[in-house]
Amino acid sequence: MAAAGFRALRDYLGSQILGQGPLIEGLLIALLCEGHVLIEGAPGLAKTRAVKALAGVVEGRFSRIQFTPDLLPADLTGSEVFHPQDASFVFQPGPLFNHLVLADEINRAPAKVQSALLEAMAEHQITVGKKSWRLPALFMVAATQNPIEQEGTYPLPEAQLDRFLLKLMVDYPSPAMELAILQLNARGDTLTPPPLTLSQADLQAARTEVLAVQMQARLEHYLVQLVCATRLGSGLCPELEPLIAVGASPRASIGLARAARARAWLAGRDFVLPEDIQQLAPAVLRHRLIPSYQALADNLDNEALISLLLDVIPCP
Repeated sequence: MAAAGFRALRDYLGSQILGQGPLIEGLLIALLCEGHVLIEGAPGLAKTRAVKALAGVVEGRFSRIQFTPDLLPADLTGSEVFHPQDASFVFQPGPLFNHLVLADEINRAPAKVQSALLEAMAEHQITVGKKSWRLPALFMVAATQNPIEQEGTYPLPEAQLDRFLLKLMVDYPSPAMELAILQLNARGDTLTPPPLTLSQADLQAARTEVLAVQMQARLEHYLVQLVCATRLGSGLCPELEPLIAVGASPRASIGLARAARARAWLAGRDFVLPEDIQQLAPAVLRHRLIPSYQALADNLDNEALISLLLDVIPCP
């Protein structure tokens, strides 16, 4: 499927999830980059609906896991079930053995359950007991979390946050857009059938085309400077050094480069522009930075730090 087909899917998703263009684009970019996405926003902002709509246009199996405090790792990975007929154990796959997995309210489950996702997200395999099983070639985790609830939640560890290619923030729609949402909902809350379905062969071909998108050396240098400037002792952005306790790793550089190529490809270009890097830098970096005590004392969050970073590092 060419980029025009993906843009048609983006338009369809936009007609079902009103006012959330960056969310839809982020989901498609993550799909093209073989990455995972973390979606954060208050309840009722169509986070779950957006992932379900994406699953409806992709050929493959979809599973939704509602994370709760009493969830167990085996509820995700599966477990060996004893068969008394022949006194044997047979592995029963869990919901992670699907192509698109929605981890709803991921921060409601304790660390031992969240860690069950780590191997799956990083290595595309699951180990139970002494045996490992490979996951499908198309495997994507889309997780949601609610930022306004603290009681009964468990913050995701930094190691797991780093496994997400993008962290997308979902905000409230404008009054005009909310009126359009109200009118759409009055016609029924079900999703209309998509105009076309994305086969796994089409997706693999699209991913290959994304990897072929050109990025000039000066843009690669700019991208690396953006990421390295978040680290102590880099000397690239002295204003930031006292404000960031831990910066982004090379995984952020790799993810930002691939995401920028995917954004350029979706726009119908075979080359990356500086704006592709700048537009995606917040989504790639916001969950990979740990602000210092000074930043917290100055009421500077990660969004403000990334904004300062983009202002200070010169764009080619």
